[in-house]
Amino acid sequence: MPLSLRNTPSSKEQSTSSTATTELLRKVRKIEIRTRALSHQIFAGEYHSAFKGRGMAFSEVREYQYGDDVRNMDWNVTARMGSPYVKIFEEERELTVVLLIDVSRSGLFGTVSKTKRDLLAEISAVLSFSAIINNDKVGALFFSDKVEKFIPPKKGRSQLLHILREVLELRPTSNGTDVGEALRYLTGAIKKKCTVFVLSDMLDCTDDGTPRWEDALKVAVNRHDISLIRVWDPREKTIPDLGLVHIKDSESLQGAWINTSSKSVRRAYSQWYDSFEQKMNAILNRYSVDHVAIGTGDDYVKGLMALFRSR
Repeated sequence: MPLSLRNTPSSKEQSTSSTATTELLRKVRKIEIRTRALSHQIFAGEYHSAFKGRGMAFSEVREYQYGDDVRNMDWNVTARMGSPYVKIFEEERELTVVLLIDVSRSGLFGTVSKTKRDLLAEISAVLSFSAIINNDKVGALFFSDKVEKFIPPKKGRSQLLHILREVLELRPTSNGTDVGEALRYLTGAIKKKCTVFVLSDMLDCTDDGTPRWEDALKVAVNRHDISLIRVWDPREKTIPDLGLVHIKDSESLQGAWINTSSKSVRRAYSQWYDSFEQKMNAILNRYSVDHVAIGTGDDYVKGLMALFRSR
């Protein structure tokens, strides 16, 4: 069958595609240069000490000795042998790291130096480089209100660049956010325990600010070592006095006029956001999830160091 002319890209289309590819590679390279230096100079040691010791694999059982942790007691062997035995664990030589990256439409918001999506891209790169430097596998799961793309964990620089390209280029097919769906997919896709970083603004809640992902988190923390890096923008916490303005939800696309000069309106919104943060932090603390909040105007290096050292 002869090739249809309408299916053949025009020279203009080819030029546009080439320009877009060049721009993407430039962005990837820029992030790679900055974050590679940070990972080598700052994060490699902190990452290793914070996460390497958390991956423990069963080795053997032996008789209990004075000073052994009773939490490691093997009660089945103890009952069978008639004397106390404990399980011995050894540190795993390598980890599997998975980044759960929020690509919902709310990530395009930013009023300081960068958008939340830009901030997530750099943090994702730093974590990926830190994993690669430590010879760990790294993968990524991109989600909106559904799983948009899953990159299974692998080693190597090509895997790192694959993740970075998707962070910058991926265009989600949905606008919303469903953190629970991402956690459920992870639980089903990866059976072996892995180190998971959830990177999101976590704006996935009911009208009263109650997070909708608690049940999924409860299951996931029993299988994986989960940490949360939440990104936020100062304008999400408070509404400035700008008079009568039209606002639109970036995910539902619903709009409304509000009077931002009204103190009661600004106070009600601030109270809602405070309630959202309190409920979210209560859940994270309940399930012992290490977490840090990093603003679009913050130095994320300090935030990540605080997370690593809190473990």
